[in-house]
Amino acid sequence: MNAEVDTPDTMVRHFRQILLWPLQLMPIQENAQIQKHWEVLENSGPENPWRELSSEFSGDQSSFQRRHYNEFVTFLPHVQRFLYGEGLARGKGGWHAESPMRVFRRRDIARAKATFRRDKPPVTFGVGHVELYFFYDIDIVVLALELFADDISLDDVQHTLYRFGRAYPLDWDADGTGNHCVDKIEWLSADARVLACSDYDIEEKYLAFVSQYRSPYIASHWEFLLKPMAMHYSGEPGLIRYRQIEFHRMPLMAYIALDDPHVLTRADFVRLGLAAAPGKPDVLPYSERHLLRFERRHCYDRHWSREGDEMNTRFICSGRILIAVGSARKAAFVDRETGMLGQFRHQYFLLFLIAHFHRAALLMLSDRLVIALNDLDIQNADSVRNFKRLIRHTFEIFLRFTHRYWFHDVSDQAQARDLFHMCTENLGTDDLYNEVREEIQDMSSYLDSDTLRRQSNSMVRLTVSTIFGMMATVTSGFLGMNLIAEADATWGLKLLYFLLVGVPSVMLALYVILKSKRLSDFLDALADERLSPRSKSVAAENIFRKRTRPVR
Repeated sequence: MNAEVDTPDTMVRHFRQILLWPLQLMPIQENAQIQKHWEVLENSGPENPWRELSSEFSGDQSSFQRRHYNEFVTFLPHVQRFLYGEGLARGKGGWHAESPMRVFRRRDIARAKATFRRDKPPVTFGVGHVELYFFYDIDIVVLALELFADDISLDDVQHTLYRFGRAYPLDWDADGTGNHCVDKIEWLSADARVLACSDYDIEEKYLAFVSQYRSPYIASHWEFLLKPMAMHYSGEPGLIRYRQIEFHRMPLMAYIALDDPHVLTRADFVRLGLAAAPGKPDVLPYSERHLLRFERRHCYDRHWSREGDEMNTRFICSGRILIAVGSARKAAFVDRETGMLGQFRHQYFLLFLIAHFHRAALLMLSDRLVIALNDLDIQNADSVRNFKRLIRHTFEIFLRFTHRYWFHDVSDQAQARDLFHMCTENLGTDDLYNEVREEIQDMSSYLDSDTLRRQSNSMVRLTVSTIFGMMATVTSGFLGMNLIAEADATWGLKLLYFLLVGVPSVMLALYVILKSKRLSDFLDALADERLSPRSKSVAAENIFRKRTRPVR
């Protein structure tokens, strides 16, 4: 356990944390390429807490505010079409007509109460929103949870970043609490009723689940948050089933406003930017050598200065984490509409969402390849056909993902552009994209070459059958040359002649197809002028041998 911070607490005047949790959705209809999971939520009964979120881009100017405009113009046109669509402009009646992203929100959770350690009082956070993001043609859903609090200690902020966003414990401490997890999390309604509570301390439940399903069990408060969706490997009912696709720690964003952000030490910034365990402000959480390039790789200091800058903001981006630190005394930093707080909750949230959606989609496609290979039985013809179909479907989905969703730049505004590049670079998204593309192309190229090989073999059989069938055709043609003048014969005699010619011809054709590979080798040897007559006779003998001899 980390040492307690015995220095006076630095107070954070306003704190916000947004957790993003990408999950892989399992197919509802096995034979359909495009799964519309959100339709299940739309058609669910009154017990379903999720409702589709209406857009401010509906044409109603009374609900469209200046911050919505600022958010929209932050992004490049192709990103605008991805985020907002263009259905109304084309007269197709509805903002979702062209937008590939569907958003659902639940409003029953008003607060979250977190007890970080049993010897400390709980901290109560307001819940800004709880949302699900679905994407057309990509079996990914992203859970977004926004928490906020005023006048909270920096130590509690560090505990929140470090402990709150964990799907399950990695181990258990001696007192039975989940290792590195919050001791207790409760979701509270507006009237302070407890809707769900964490169960990190019930070790037996996690062990039994992994033993039975070979998949980690998700803590009960997160499971509650996702209902009516259900874990794929569980006995819980639910049409929409999900499973984890990444690490148990959820990606997060945090907004931190202090009276004087420059009181933070280097160790404080490292703990915030890497969501490391809380500790003393003068002690680094990792070695100096390990953190040698921390500022260069993770800190964005375009507007970070002790004096002369209106905003005075430092961003820290490690890919999985995006932190904005600034002064609570600067209006440009704390304004909820057009200041950094408003931008953090909208523009930068969408920027962070896109980066992690890209990564999750690529991991989902890679996982599909693994599932297809695991289900392949090369001795089973149906399994082979199903494998080929799955690979081709995955390749088609990857192509549509590339042309609909994949882009390297989301904005021409310098700060948004640079932060997106930092995020994707630290996540390694470009390398992951190239890796998945090569895997899918290798699979697709193999299937194409296998198809060409099969077509080539079929052409060989047809060619050989045609050559030897020509001989039979010439021979049987004598029946039409009046050598046997039986035009006036009875039908029974004609049928007899037909069978005498037809049955041997069919048997010969089947035998030729059976021996087509060896007959093809014989024809190749016969046409090869470099082979001696003896070698050609060996090739002819090989047609009828059980074990062929080499032709030299």
